[in-house]
Amino acid sequence: MTSSPTFLCNVAILAGGQGTRLASRSGALPKPMVPVMGKPVLQHQIELCRRHGFTDIALLVHHRHETISDFFGDGSRFGVRIRYAVEDAPRGTSGALRDALHALKPQFLLLYGDTYLDIDLRRFFGAHLASDANATLFLHPNDHPYDSDLVDIDDQGQVRGIHPYPHPEGQHLRNLVNAALYAIRNESLTSVTPEAGKADIAKHMFPAMLAQGLRLHGYVTPEYIKDMGTPDRLDKVERDIEVGLPERLSWRGLRKAVFLDRDGTLNREVNHLKSPDQIELLPGVGEAVRQLNRAGLLAVLTTNQPVIARGDVTIEELHQIHARLESLLGTQRAYLDAIYYCPHHPDRGFEGEVPALKIVCDCRKPAPGMIEQASRDLAISREGSWMVGDTTADIEAGRRAGVRTMLLHTGYGGQDAKHTGRPDYVATNLAEAVQWITVGHARARRQLAPIALAALDRRVILIGGLARSGKSSAAQVLKELLAVLGKHAHIVSLDGWLKPGSERAEGTGVLNRYNLAAAVSRLAEIAGATQRVEFEEPVYDRFTRTIASHSERHSVGTDDLLIIEGVPALCLPALTPPARTLRLFINESEDIRLKRLKDDYTARGYTEEQTTEVLNSRASDETATIRRSAESAEHMIDWEK
Repeated sequence: MTSSPTFLCNVAILAGGQGTRLASRSGALPKPMVPVMGKPVLQHQIELCRRHGFTDIALLVHHRHETISDFFGDGSRFGVRIRYAVEDAPRGTSGALRDALHALKPQFLLLYGDTYLDIDLRRFFGAHLASDANATLFLHPNDHPYDSDLVDIDDQGQVRGIHPYPHPEGQHLRNLVNAALYAIRNESLTSVTPEAGKADIAKHMFPAMLAQGLRLHGYVTPEYIKDMGTPDRLDKVERDIEVGLPERLSWRGLRKAVFLDRDGTLNREVNHLKSPDQIELLPGVGEAVRQLNRAGLLAVLTTNQPVIARGDVTIEELHQIHARLESLLGTQRAYLDAIYYCPHHPDRGFEGEVPALKIVCDCRKPAPGMIEQASRDLAISREGSWMVGDTTADIEAGRRAGVRTMLLHTGYGGQDAKHTGRPDYVATNLAEAVQWITVGHARARRQLAPIALAALDRRVILIGGLARSGKSSAAQVLKELLAVLGKHAHIVSLDGWLKPGSERAEGTGVLNRYNLAAAVSRLAEIAGATQRVEFEEPVYDRFTRTIASHSERHSVGTDDLLIIEGVPALCLPALTPPARTLRLFINESEDIRLKRLKDDYTARGYTEEQTTEVLNSRASDETATIRRSAESAEHMIDWEK
C-alpha cells in the first residue's frame, strides 16, 4: 500500500469498491463515485465530515483510484485535507484499514464509501469517547434484518455478540443492524487483523476484538444511513432524499413519533404474555408499521410489563419476546425505532414476585413516564406525535403526555374501562389508525380549515352523516383548528342519547333510536346560556349497548363553541338562532364505511349473519333519512376528494 502526505487523519473512508452491481448506472466508475442526487456519494460523505468538524480525511482506495484522486485532489476545494492510502492488492476491509493505521489518529471515524448518511458525526464520536470503548458501532433498525448483520447489546449498550447473515433458522434477534459506521481506538486494531491476507471488519475484526475481551459499544439512533450499492437501493435512497426522510430523522430538529402499545395493538392480546412463542402479529400490523417507517415517523413501543415484577418473566426473557416481535415485523419489512417497557407493578402479594419492582412509579401507563423518557432520548416533539393503543390506560398516558390519542377496537378496545376520558380519535385497527395519522389527518385539516374560519362567530356546529363516515374525526380536527385560532370548543356526541339496546328495535327508523327530545332540551339550554355551564355528557357503551356509568365532563363558557356530532345531528330542531349555527355533512366512500361497520360489529361479537341483518336494516331505515338531512347543510366534506 502506498500513501500520500504525512498528516494524521481523524476520518478514514473505505473507498476501494468496484461498484460491479451498479455498472448499469455508473459504467466503469468506482462505487464511491456513483452519483446520488447529482454528485458522487463520496462527496456527500466528505461534505458531511466537514460540516461536523472532521476535516482530515484518509481515503482508502484501490479500484480506479485515479478517478477519485483526480476529482477530489488534496481536498482543499471541499474545505478538507485528503490523504490517499492506495491498496496495491485487495486485503478486505479489515486488511485495508490495518495497513492504513499509520495515517490515522489515536481515535478516528471509519465510513464505508457506498453508504449515503445524514448523521450527526460529532454526537456519535462524542458518545464513543464517553463510552471509553475500543470501538463504537453505529446501530439502527432496518426493514430487512433477516439478511443483515445483527448486533446484540445489553441495556447499557455494551456489545455482547455479533450475528452475521445468514441467521440460523428459528433464531430471533433484536433488529439492531450494523450500519457500517464506526468510531475506533487505533491501538486496538493491530492484534485483531492479520498482517497478510484478506479479512473483513464485521466478520473477522469485531468478533476477534470480543474474543480478546476488548469492549465494543453500540450506538443506537434513528438517523438516516443506507447502503446504495445496487440500482434498487440507489433509487430508494434518492426517493428518500426527495421526500425529506433523512431530514425528518436527523438531530437538526425535533422528530415526530407514534407511541405504540404492544399487546392488543401490535400482537394478539394474551393475558400476562410470558413466552416468545405467544407473540402473533395482528393482521395488517406489519404494513402499518412500515407505513410509519416510510413516513419518517418514529415507531416507539411503550408497554407495561408487570410480568417482570410478578416474577413470571426475567428482563432477559422479555428481550427474547421483543426479539421475536422485531423478527416478525422484519419479515414484513417493518421495524420499531425504540422499545420502552415498565417492569413495575404497585400491587404486592404474588408468589415469586420481585419486591424491588413492586412500587408506584412514573413509567407505568397511565403515567406518561415512558413517553417522556423517549421524547428526551430521541428528541421527539409532543406536538404532532401520537399515542395509539387498545386500553384506556394508553389513552390517559397520551393525554397526560400531551400527544394526540387514538383508541383501537382491537385487543381490549377500551373495555378495560379503568380510566375515563374520550380519546381524540378511534380506529378499527392499527392499519386504519396509521392511514389516518400519515394521510387522513393532514387531508382533513386542509378540508376543514375554511369551515373552522367560518365557525368563529358561531355558537354551535352540527356535524351529521351516516354511521362510520368520520363525523367524530371531523369534530376533533375542527376542535384542533379552532384552538389554533384561539377558540375553545367542546365535542358532544349524540350517541350519549341513544336508547338502550333493549328499548329499541331495528327497522323503526333512525330517529327512534335516540332520545332526541332529551338531547335537544339539554343542548339548547347550554347553547343559550348567559353564564358558564358545568355539563355532564352521557357516554354510550357500544359493547353493552347501554349508557356507561361514567360521563364526559365539560365546563362550557359563553364564548365557547359546541360541536355536536352524530348520525341525526342535522335532523335536530334549532338549538340556537340559525345565524349562530353551522351545519356540516360528512360523506365517506360507501365501501370504506361498510367495511368499518362490519369490522366494528365483528369486534363486538356479532356473527356474519347478524352483521348482515343489521346492515340491511340500517340501509332501509337510516340511509334515506340521513342523506335527506344533508340538504340543510351549509358545508359538505367528502373524504374521497
